[in-house]
Amino acid sequence: MTGFLALEMRRALRDVRYLVIAVAMPIGLYLLFAGLFGAHGQSAQGLPQPTELMVAMIAYGAIWAVFSATGPRIAHERAIGWTRQLRVTPLSPASALSGKLLTALTAALPAMVLVALTAVASHHVQLGAAQWLAMLAAMWAGVLPLALLGLAIGYLAGDEVAFPLTMALYFALGALGGLWMPPSVMPHAMQDIGQALPSNAVAELGWRIAGGQASVPKAVLVLAAWTLGSGLAALLAYRRRNTLAVH
Repeated sequence: MTGFLALEMRRALRDVRYLVIAVAMPIGLYLLFAGLFGAHGQSAQGLPQPTELMVAMIAYGAIWAVFSATGPRIAHERAIGWTRQLRVTPLSPASALSGKLLTALTAALPAMVLVALTAVASHHVQLGAAQWLAMLAAMWAGVLPLALLGLAIGYLAGDEVAFPLTMALYFALGALGGLWMPPSVMPHAMQDIGQALPSNAVAELGWRIAGGQASVPKAVLVLAAWTLGSGLAALLAYRRRNTLAVH
């Protein structure tokens, strides 16, 4: 299991699409938006503009990090026969599945931390040590349902479909979840949709903690519901794929 995790992490971190979309893109968008909207003044979340943008881009980078290590990668591995090869190794199916999930969550950390470091270096974002730790820990835990959703896509979608499907979902979660623009400026119907999305809930955790507010029951409930739904979908997709492979 340890060797499998190490292999998966090396593969995930060397993926060019991970480096560009999960790391370079959020950093670039942060610098762009902070430059366009100014480094001063309050945002719609009641935070300094650079801080609000930082949280949004941390969430954005983390989402693609977990997607890139699950959906398109698993679909490609199925297409080239790597998944079948794993079945003849001592690695149990449960270990293989949990290894993919742990890899996805671990891959999110560099993307999140690098956006935070960029915000500190470029716009002098300041939070207390406890706030930094609480914010990053809460947002990291918050991407769990998205990692599970990526697993479901990887075991259901074909190799040629998984990447465009995941990318479309990534952009939709970013746009509707309020990561590109403040949710308050969206039409009311879009605000209602956004508040039900895990991308908005992950960012809401970060915004609340960065603003010194500890109460985030709605975001936690949304993420809990998505975790249950995505976890069930991932488990059913994995079992269905294994059943088809056996027959």
